[in-house]
Amino acid sequence: MEKTLESIREDIANHRVVLFMKGTKLLPQCGFSAKVVHILNQLNIEYETRDVLQDDTLRQAIKDFSNWPTLPQLYIDGKFVGGCDIVVELFKAGELQEYFNK
Repeated sequence: MEKTLESIREDIANHRVVLFMKGTKLLPQCGFSAKVVHILNQLNIEYETRDVLQDDTLRQAIKDFSNWPTLPQLYIDGKFVGGCDIVVELFKAGELQEYFNK
């Protein structure tokens, strides 16, 4: 598990935007992940994804890392932004866009 947590830390440090999700940005495997992918694509943001369905350890480790029980999980500039509902709310309020205008 510690190796996986270190990998998560590296992903978040090395990529401006990382989405831990079920599936991939080309083929989301759940509706919540698909919503966040759609929003990021609408904003024309470059982002990395990690498919938690390919690795049970990663699926649990990311929840432990963030202390957040659900997926997807969006990280921007090294910080946990939230899951689907929070990302949707931020987007509708115009606040998510502000993360990328810094």
